[in-house]
Amino acid sequence: MKKIFACTSLCLLTLTSSLALAQSPASAYPVAPAAGLYQAFGEQAGLRTLMDDFVARLAADPRIGVQFKDTNRANLASQLTNQVCQLAGGPCVYKGPNMKDAHATMGLTASHFNALVEVLQQSMDARGIPFTRQNQMLALLAPMHRDVIAKP
Repeated sequence: MKKIFACTSLCLLTLTSSLALAQSPASAYPVAPAAGLYQAFGEQAGLRTLMDDFVARLAADPRIGVQFKDTNRANLASQLTNQVCQLAGGPCVYKGPNMKDAHATMGLTASHFNALVEVLQQSMDARGIPFTRQNQMLALLAPMHRDVIAKP
């Protein structure tokens, strides 16, 4: 039930974010982080632990793992840590490629994106991150779907 609600929440957040982006093109990702979100995820060290777990789970997931077979997992976890840290209101600065360029040749579908979200939820559950905080993080990540998905 929790997973269904979270996936439904993500779909609604994605739709809402897409509509907001259509009305306000000035900012690529206009959602502000909830107060204390960075701290709730354990700050930079907690985010790195989460991303290490997430990347390992992604690589092992039969629905999306093939997309990461040739990926430098340590580098990916580091880049994701910086990206999520910055989105959550932490002091990190993400200097990696934009999401559109990073995923342009991967041919990702909505199914891939949904699998990635489910794996992230598994990692957050394993780290004991409260459901409300998980949804707050997903709200920050949801707008990226339009740059990641190449095929519906």
